[in-house]
Amino acid sequence: MELSQKQGVVTLRPRAMQFLIDELPLLLICLAGLVYGGMEGMPLAKVATLLAILLSLILAYRYIYLKRISYQVTTEQLTAKHGVLQRSVDYIELYRIVDFHENQTLMQQIFRLKTVTVLSTDRSTPKLNLIGLSERDNIVEIIRERVEYNKQRKGIYEIANH
Repeated sequence: MELSQKQGVVTLRPRAMQFLIDELPLLLICLAGLVYGGMEGMPLAKVATLLAILLSLILAYRYIYLKRISYQVTTEQLTAKHGVLQRSVDYIELYRIVDFHENQTLMQQIFRLKTVTVLSTDRSTPKLNLIGLSERDNIVEIIRERVEYNKQRKGIYEIANH
């Protein structure tokens, strides 16, 4: 994750290691296909090579997709930009955020990454996963402080039934 903060804007990007975590099985299959395809005299070696090349193209697209993801926390909004051929931007007003959840798979624990889930009352984006963030960065605290500030500024109070 790249964490940069200027003029009150925090920009986050997933770490490249998240790609390895997400795509490890496909990377291994691709490598096995290339190795098998390179062996002389093996049945269907050309098919294995062709499938490995196609799988490599899919993996390249997924890597580019991951590297093009960015999250920005401004003073009033959380935005998530994603996409390669078609870019999309999801907006969540900070005062609509109601809860957070941090999760680490075993592989994320090994590589010191995490996924932060932001839950909101936003109709189009009630749940947003911020994937591949460094476990050292306490982005939840930054967002939480800004959420509380925006709720106070707009006079929004949460009423909960237990």
